[in-house]
Amino acid sequence: MKSKFLLINPWIYDFSAVNLWSRPLGLLQVAEYLSQYDIDIHLIDCTDIYKINRRYGTGKFPREIIEKPDILQTVPRNFARYGISTETFKDLLTKYGPFDMVFVTSVMTYWYPGVLKAIDMVRDLYPHVPVILGGIYANLYERHAANHSGADHVYTGPINSDVVNIMRNFGIELMKKNKPISYYTMGLYRSYPFAPLMTSRGCPYHCSYCASSSLFRGFAQRSPSEVIDEITELYRMGVRDFAFYDDALFVNADSHIKVILREIATSDMNVRFHCPNGVHARFIDNDLAGLLKRSGFTTLRISLETVDTGRQVDTGGKITSVTFQKSIQRLKAAGFSKEHIGVYLMYGLPGQGLGEVKEGIQFLQQLDVRINLTEFSPIPHTRCWNDLIERGIIDEHIDPLLTNNSVFSALYGGYDWRELDALKNSVKQYNCS
Repeated sequence: MKSKFLLINPWIYDFSAVNLWSRPLGLLQVAEYLSQYDIDIHLIDCTDIYKINRRYGTGKFPREIIEKPDILQTVPRNFARYGISTETFKDLLTKYGPFDMVFVTSVMTYWYPGVLKAIDMVRDLYPHVPVILGGIYANLYERHAANHSGADHVYTGPINSDVVNIMRNFGIELMKKNKPISYYTMGLYRSYPFAPLMTSRGCPYHCSYCASSSLFRGFAQRSPSEVIDEITELYRMGVRDFAFYDDALFVNADSHIKVILREIATSDMNVRFHCPNGVHARFIDNDLAGLLKRSGFTTLRISLETVDTGRQVDTGGKITSVTFQKSIQRLKAAGFSKEHIGVYLMYGLPGQGLGEVKEGIQFLQQLDVRINLTEFSPIPHTRCWNDLIERGIIDEHIDPLLTNNSVFSALYGGYDWRELDALKNSVKQYNCS
């Protein structure tokens, strides 16, 4: 009899959540890796339910307001579980089970209560089935995950033969049957209103607030032909909205993204591309700006973070305000408008005052682009994290719940919140104008 594996993407536990073309890519890579073996694979994605009430396939998850963890009791907002009901989750566990092994992924570190809930419910029905936990939370908070998640093993690092070795340790031997199969041809989802794309892994930069280099050592790009084939196949399946989730999509543009976009622009495919992650403005030349427009880019999110020259250098040196302005001008010349261009501007960085944020807002208003104010969230293994520890602002054993971007700035930012709220409201009014 074939071994049967279950893959779980848990609920989101947060104060708010919106589906912006999200899929658990790491977990789907596990599915692709395991597909080369003679096994049965089932997926429960607790976030595969949302009401499409926004453009291009995005929308809101259903939510259930739940009791806030004790550590968040002072936060004056409702805390909720986003996704399918726990009753539906239990029904799916019963329908698909029993299993030989369960793989659980984790995304935002401060969503870990959803991980604990999923594992706890698996334990209730299948107390002796080994549970393997991976993902971002598992990698960045390995000790916390090992102590609190209830998993039998916390998996860190990329998906490779270590997965098979772990299964062997639990008495499971696998037999190869074919080459790995792409997740979208495996029938794991009922429909594909959109599709995430990853054309690379890792990032060649080491920004002080980002853990990309900790999650994946180095930087590796897929071949353009492989990416084009993936887009073409998904298009045949009915997908029209594609979201790039690369950390460094425009790096090596001449030999990578430009090759992909030229092929798409000259094809008969009518697609829309989106970049929910901030892309690097420094690589946007006239050629790339034109290709972005002709190939169907609709949602551009570009990283600026700050206009303070000293902080631009300290946080990674990936952009200057002068270079950024030229890149925006190229996008405008190619036909993009304020509607399409959003810029990430951070607040709450260690030592960052609201005056600096206001300067950034004024700068972006002059460029006539949308402003996406983004709260800083401290991440282990980053320079900002170490800086906060050295300043005595946080302890290295801080509960991940307190690093939630909705919480951290309120508790540790040192801002006048009436002033900050007024700033946020002015940005909302500007974006809607």
